[in-house]
This record gives sequence, structure tokens and C-alpha cells, in this order.
Amino acid sequence: TQPPPVTQQQQQQQQQFRWSTGINVSAESIANDIQEGSDNDSDDNNNNSEGEEWWKSFQLKDAKLAETVRKDFPILTSTKHFEDDDTENETNDKRKELIYFDSAATSQKPTSVITKLSTYYNTINSNVHRGAHTLSQRATAEYEASRDSVAQFINANSRNEIVFTSGATEALNLVAASYGRVHLKHGDEVLISELEHHSNIVPWQMVCEEVGATLKYIPIDTESQCWDLGENDNDNDSGDFTKLNELITPNTKVVSLQHVSNVLACIHPIEQIVAAVRKRASADCIIVLDACQSIPHMPVDVQKLGVDFIAASGHKMCAPTGIGFLWGKEKLLNSMHPYMGGGEMIDEVTMDASTYAPAPARFEAGTPQIAQAIGLGAAIEYLETVAGGMERICKYEQELGEYLMRRMSEVEGVTVLGPELGVDRAAIVAFVCDGVHPSDLSTFLDMEGVAIRAGHHCCQPMHRALGYSHSARASLYFYNTKEEVDSFIDILKETLEFLGGAGGGGGVDDDFVPFI
Repeated sequence: TQPPPVTQQQQQQQQQFRWSTGINVSAESIANDIQEGSDNDSDDNNNNSEGEEWWKSFQLKDAKLAETVRKDFPILTSTKHFEDDDTENETNDKRKELIYFDSAATSQKPTSVITKLSTYYNTINSNVHRGAHTLSQRATAEYEASRDSVAQFINANSRNEIVFTSGATEALNLVAASYGRVHLKHGDEVLISELEHHSNIVPWQMVCEEVGATLKYIPIDTESQCWDLGENDNDNDSGDFTKLNELITPNTKVVSLQHVSNVLACIHPIEQIVAAVRKRASADCIIVLDACQSIPHMPVDVQKLGVDFIAASGHKMCAPTGIGFLWGKEKLLNSMHPYMGGGEMIDEVTMDASTYAPAPARFEAGTPQIAQAIGLGAAIEYLETVAGGMERICKYEQELGEYLMRRMSEVEGVTVLGPELGVDRAAIVAFVCDGVHPSDLSTFLDMEGVAIRAGHHCCQPMHRALGYSHSARASLYFYNTKEEVDSFIDILKETLEFLGGAGGGGGVDDDFVPFI
């Protein structure tokens, strides 16, 4: 069967994606390429003219990418070890090859990043900025070089626009607290969406409750499973969406949205949203972007996007945990109050009052995450050394993601969430299974060496809107392969057959504590 027809809104999203990233390839064309592998399929069994299933002969256009980089991630070639009850009998040992499909939660780390961390601790471990000795100066140079790497990676105007944080959660909370508490007042409006991660919902709920502002949200379209923006009146990039226009008013002071959904994989038309906000919202309205699921996977140019702040986490882009960054326009950052008080962030302190350092130091109180920040710089260096860079990574992930989605759509009893095949989307496939609870499925897949995520993925409102409490999620990165997808599908089918025959674990379990 051919991929389903692409709607007008989906065509607009595809056009916006290609324009914003500079990648002239559409999911529709990728889906058609995948479809070519089964053009001669019979309607009954999806076999080709020689009786072979279509996917067995299908080849990714750039399979060499994953083959080349996998050697840099030793954990990917490791095995998951299980022991039978007789631990003394080595013949009973069972080893399963790891299939890591959980990169939306955290990516694996290349050897170069791990080595960089070890080198820091073994050779230049010291506090930064205030030491006159050699170790401190070398550590400071490495730390600040990472800031330069981040600024260049996202095309910031200045290194002073990069604030290191513990992750995207802190970055979003920083903006909500330092900007929101000062600039928002009773009667003002904050606009988010129903698809947001909790980190982009809860901080704004807290601030709005504190200052008396109104929190509004873009609902989910349960049919397309993306934002329900309404129709584009002018069929262009002006952002004239009927329903969006109703949500944005002269009282809109903050718009805070995700770039890519961490569950539904939607790639949102941010430039069109920005155009609508600049046209209809308050003149001093700020636009905040959660870029956790975009910066690791595609080219992101902050100047081209036209937003005011971007939050990102390092651990999703091959860097260590405990590091992320906030990008913000320098003038805005310097107009904000500090997020925390202490060392490093001050200019002058007296017993009567204090003045503050300019950004980024203003928001980096205390001893920073030195090793983690240096590791982030090493991760960016690694991503940039991949031949073809982020554009190649993006194209490969799009094709691999489409292939996974096509294979998943053929598994009986599985419902894939998010946009349909043929629409530009990230390499994330969230799904639910008839009669099987996601936590049960994840546990049994783990026994076969497959790592996926189960739970609400910090998106309870989104799941609730779609009528689910939880879902399972397989998420890919540029080091995953077609062979892993094929193995995953085989294991998934076997596991569902087993759990279905055993009665499964279906139904809604409100007391279940999800693996989020």
C-alpha cells in the first residue's frame, strides 16, 4: 500500500522544516523510497515477486554512517548478561546483544568524550576563573573554549549568550523565574502547548499562579497528532493559522514551546509561530524554545529561528549528564535578575547591596559543572567531525526513523503515535500495544537486550489528550542500524505474542509508577 496522503498542514510543516534546516529532503520522498522496496508486494503478504519480504532487500542510502561511528561507542557492542539459577555453571550464561533504542532519554557517549573527562581529572583538575596558577588557567581555558564551541554550533551572535546550566530543565526554570517573575503581572498571558515536556509546563504554572498571569495552551489535534493550529489562511510562512491567531493576543507576554516532540516526534513550524507571535502578541513578548530533541539531531541556527531563548541538554547530544545550556539574546540576559546568588555572579558586594556581573557569569553562581562543560565541548567537536556534519546525521535519522515506523506499522496489535508515514518527523516512535502494558513490554524486551522507554515520558497532558496513560517509546540516533531495527521488530513480535498469550498487562493502571 502507498503511504497515506499528506494534508495541507503537513505539507506546510515539511516546507518549514526544509527551510529552517536547509535540508532539501522530505519525509514523503523518504517514505516513497522505502515503499519502492515493496512496489511489487502482493496485497496479501507484502512479499516481492520472488516471495521475499520487502524489508529483507531494502537498504538505507547511508548505512555506512552508523557502521563508521559505532566503533566510537564501546557500549553499543557490549552484551547484556543474564545468569541462570546455577551461577557456577558457565554454560548456563546467556548473553544478549544490546539494542539501545532510548537516545531520546539520553544518548550514549563516544570514547573521545569519556577520554576528555578522564584527561581533565587526571591532568588539569582545578576550579576556574579566579586562580592564578597554571592548573586553574588551563581548566578555565578548556571551560571557556566549550562555551565558544556551543556558540558556534548553534550560530549564536556572541559567546556571552551561552549560559551553562545543569540541563534544559534548569534552563527553562531560569527563564521562568528570572524573566517571568519580574516581567509578568496580573492579566498577562503565557502560551505553551499540550505536547510540552513537564519542564516546559510546570515552571510556567508556578510563575503564573504567583503573579496572577493566565496560562494558555495550543491543543493537540488528535487526528494529525500535532499542534492544532487551524488552517493557514494565506498558505504561506506568515503564521496566519486560524486557531493560533485566537490564542495570541496583545496580552501575550511569553510563548514557550518545544521544537520537536519527545513523544510524538512532530517537528513544529517554529518560524511560522514566530511570525504570528511578532505580528499579534505584545511588543515585548519573548519566545522560548525547548530544543532538547532538535539540537542533537539536526542543524539549528538560532538567528534563523528568530526566538529569544533556547534550552538544550548536553546528555542527549553525546555529552555527559549534568550539563546543558541556555542561549538567550545578550540584551535580554543582561536585563534579567540572577537566578541564584553566590560567588562568580557578582560585580560588587557590600553589606548594604550587591551588583551583578553581566551574562553569562550572572547566571553561573558558584563552582560550575567544569568537567561536564568540557565534555559538552568534546561532544560538539565529535559531532562536527562526522563527515557531512549535522545535515548528514539528520538525513540518516530521518530515513532510519521512517523505516522503523514502516516496520512498526506492520506489527499486529501495535498503534504508533504521532504523524503518519510520509510526514517529516524525528526518529522517535512511541506506541501502545493491545492488551499489553508498556512497563511489562519494556521489562520483557530488556530481558532480550532491548532498551526502550516506558511511561508517560514527562508528558502526562499529551497522553491524557490522546486517551492513554502511558506509552512505550523507541528512539534512535545516528549510531543505530537497520539490522538493529529488524532485530527489534522480531523480538517485539515474539514478546507481544508471549504477553498476549499470558493475558498481558493491559488496561489503565493509575497507580503504576512509570519508568520516565
